[in-house]
Amino acid sequence: MTSIRERMEQMNIGKRIRMERIIDRESGRSVIVPMDHGVTLGPVRGLEDMRRAVNAVAEGGANAVLLHKGIVVAGHRGYGRDIGLVLHISASTSLGPDPLNKVLVASVEEGIKLGADAVSIHVNVGAENEPEMLQSLGMVAMECEEWGMPLLAMMYPRGPKVKSEHDPEMVKHAARVGAELGADIVKTNYTGDVDSFKDVIRSCPVPIIIAGGPRAKTDEEVLEMVECAMEAGASGVSIGRNVFQHDDPMRMTMAISKIVHDGFSAKEALEILKK
Repeated sequence: MTSIRERMEQMNIGKRIRMERIIDRESGRSVIVPMDHGVTLGPVRGLEDMRRAVNAVAEGGANAVLLHKGIVVAGHRGYGRDIGLVLHISASTSLGPDPLNKVLVASVEEGIKLGADAVSIHVNVGAENEPEMLQSLGMVAMECEEWGMPLLAMMYPRGPKVKSEHDPEMVKHAARVGAELGADIVKTNYTGDVDSFKDVIRSCPVPIIIAGGPRAKTDEEVLEMVECAMEAGASGVSIGRNVFQHDDPMRMTMAISKIVHDGFSAKEALEILKK
């Protein structure tokens, strides 16, 4: 298991400086709120006013937001608490012929121009166009190394041979692919229990953060998943809809952050939402 701090020690100074903007210096962990859903799903609830959405999670203690290039200006706050920026550089839409086919829509150089602290790329391991996505991941990793830009790889087992994208063996494979091809941080699905996710983390030599997935039925469900992932050794979370579509995104971010950074239990964090 490799922590973000240990990974940073292996990086050049440019990458280290940028990584320090998207992690908590005390805990060495990160809470990222992805807000890239407008390309995949359209203008979903909670992201109508980007500045308001970013402000809420920043005030709640998120370390970074994840955005597509055209939304960076709409989400820029210019005041208050600093929050890191991860530029998402691959995409597909739910209306397209193959939503699993992620293609590059931005570059590392654009990330530098936009002031990003990291870039992210999405790869569906097992999809029909997996070879092209793996090629893109490898090329982006090389560019990130050249420019001193941290790379977050979203690695999901999805495709004709994947019966469950939460299957531990498949999640292990997807996460390992990200590490093998140069990711600094891997984002993947939580497998559903602490022991199996510990195995995922042991088999991946770079830090892993968990995805939040679709909107959950209850707050408890989300917070318990975060608590279990952290117990298993995750280096943080990347949770979108369960944060920005919450009735109180600021407090939900705060509750998640308390688990990730301060070791709160899900039960203790839930009290934050009741205040």
